[in-house]
Amino acid sequence: MTDPAAIWRLEVHETLGSTSDLCRERALAGEAGGLAVLALRQTAGRGSRGRGWVSPPGNLYLSLLLRPTTKPREAGMWALLAGVAVAEALAEFGVVLKWPNDILHDGAKLGGILIESSLNPTGALDFLVIGIGLNLAHAPTLPERRTASLSGAVDPQVTARRILDRISHWQAVDWAAVRTAWQDHALPVGTEMTLRQGDTQRLGRFAGLSDDGSLLLAEEECVRLVSSGEIWLASETWESAPC
Repeated sequence: MTDPAAIWRLEVHETLGSTSDLCRERALAGEAGGLAVLALRQTAGRGSRGRGWVSPPGNLYLSLLLRPTTKPREAGMWALLAGVAVAEALAEFGVVLKWPNDILHDGAKLGGILIESSLNPTGALDFLVIGIGLNLAHAPTLPERRTASLSGAVDPQVTARRILDRISHWQAVDWAAVRTAWQDHALPVGTEMTLRQGDTQRLGRFAGLSDDGSLLLAEEECVRLVSSGEIWLASETWESAPC
């Protein structure tokens, strides 16, 4: 394994409010890309759609600051790249990727990826922050959703370095290869899933990804291209969850 320290400036903090918030603050202050921030505990962790992220010691809270030259519309592809890196770093546990940014273990949520981007005055991508949270030791209780952990089988700092190594690898590969690798670690084609977009729900089956990384959802009479929304599986929801 390549030493991530040779590529990434990895900082390890005992406690932070949010690793992604710190990366964003550093980016706005002019920090170069290649910064990686790991917290052993967070007090104000954030998930997608403004949700909080429960952050007890023993789990992984890692954020990366990048200044890529890719187009702004390709920001979502970085979530796929990060997902592949996580799946490879935890290959021994057989984790599964679920669009757009979830990591599953035994059908329950093991972790997630949060992508935040900022544009410069010309409309080009200024910086990108990739936040990765994984339940390595503890599985916090979430409303409606089953969660999983790896019961402390791996160390956060060791896992962080594995993920950084794999991200370094995939940064040098084209998006088509990233997309193919993501699908290799994803749910089987044909898996039933529910798409939620606001108050709208659609039942369909996973049909892969489009060229731009959007979800292909097979419905009865068509294949729908989905660029945003939440995907729910029967295996990861509590019986009390909305259908």
